[in-house]
Amino acid sequence: MVDFDERIPIYLQIMDLIKKKIIKGDLKGGDKLSSVRELAVELKVNPNTVQRVYQELEREGIIVIVRGTGAFVVSDEKKLKEIKESLAGERIKNFIKEMKEINLSKEDLDLLLSKYWEEVN
Repeated sequence: MVDFDERIPIYLQIMDLIKKKIIKGDLKGGDKLSSVRELAVELKVNPNTVQRVYQELEREGIIVIVRGTGAFVVSDEKKLKEIKESLAGERIKNFIKEMKEINLSKEDLDLLLSKYWEEVN
């Protein structure tokens, strides 16, 4: 089960979850996604929410929905790379905004990133 953040619409969080699975390689190009009902039960959300997630992911070109067959991750490597860069870019921008809010200079941030990068690895 996923702990959803009340401040962010659930469908966006589920989209993010699926994108992360694609980036990590848990879902690969051509893989079939769970049915709307299966994912709704798994995540304990309304099936309409999952339906919206799949529609939005299809609109973004991340999945393909084949009527009567299911939803599949696109096999386009260029698109999968775009997903990774987009997801990383969003997080980096938010992180930088937060660091600027606490008046951290770029130089100090660089030092801290180097320090913590090593700790995490």
